[in-house]
Amino acid sequence: MDEYLAGLTTEEINPNTRMIDECTTEEMLELLNREDAKVPAAVAAEIPQIAKAVDILHRRLKDGGRMFYIGAGTSGRLGVLDASECPPTFGTDPELVQGFIAGGDTALRTAVEGFEDSEEEGIALIERCGVTDKDAVVGISASGSAAFVIAGLKKAAELGAATIGVVNNKHSKLSEYCDVCIAPVVGPEVIMGSTRLKAGTAQKLVLNMLTTSTMVKLGKTYNNLMVDLKASNKKLVDRSVRIIKAATGADAETAADYLVRASMNCKLAIMMLKTGLGMEEAGRALDACDGSLKAAVRMCAAKQDAHSGF
Repeated sequence: MDEYLAGLTTEEINPNTRMIDECTTEEMLELLNREDAKVPAAVAAEIPQIAKAVDILHRRLKDGGRMFYIGAGTSGRLGVLDASECPPTFGTDPELVQGFIAGGDTALRTAVEGFEDSEEEGIALIERCGVTDKDAVVGISASGSAAFVIAGLKKAAELGAATIGVVNNKHSKLSEYCDVCIAPVVGPEVIMGSTRLKAGTAQKLVLNMLTTSTMVKLGKTYNNLMVDLKASNKKLVDRSVRIIKAATGADAETAADYLVRASMNCKLAIMMLKTGLGMEEAGRALDACDGSLKAAVRMCAAKQDAHSGF
């Protein structure tokens, strides 16, 4: 028996759910719900570490680096999910935030758990991705022992990349190779060792915080509006119009008109409406402010005040 694995919180037997197989359906669901309710507090306890990770990610991405998630099993799937949502939500290039799972894309649908034990695959992944000292790699592993993830992070660190860990046990093996390790401890699972439950929920919350906060710091929102979204379907075009209305006070017809004028670029349409600039001028102003709409609007307002003599 592996002493390390036997000592993990995520491998313990939950005393609160020992008789789950004798519960009624409603009692079973209440047990699950009570255990799930413990997750937010565990994540909250890690906010200082999450904040350090966000600041690292912001610096790396702002300076032209990329962000990589690597994981196995549920952890890997969650990383791929979070990465795949960044382009439609924040208008990012698909290369900016990437997610990889041990065993490749096949493992997204079919469990191939043995791949998590391959150090060679973890190293090869980092090499295939061309990770450099500009990038950041986030390794996700509930146990903190997946060889695939540990080897990948170790290789990334050797290349000068920033390394961040997301685990569900304190003092894990993975933590030794991280600049920052985020470890929300959610306690034993309802079903012993089934880390797709509370551990997976905690990981999802942490990943949400990492990318969302990083993107906000990169100017991908205006207030809490997702102004960099890709208006790639009917729902998102409608959302873009509503965002333009909320940001500028324009009516729906004007908002829709400016969205078309801005080549379906929501942020650009808002910039044009709020400043009176044409599309090219508005685009240049946004570029001058690294894409931050709020900063660009304020810059233009300051220039107008200066020209007015105020």
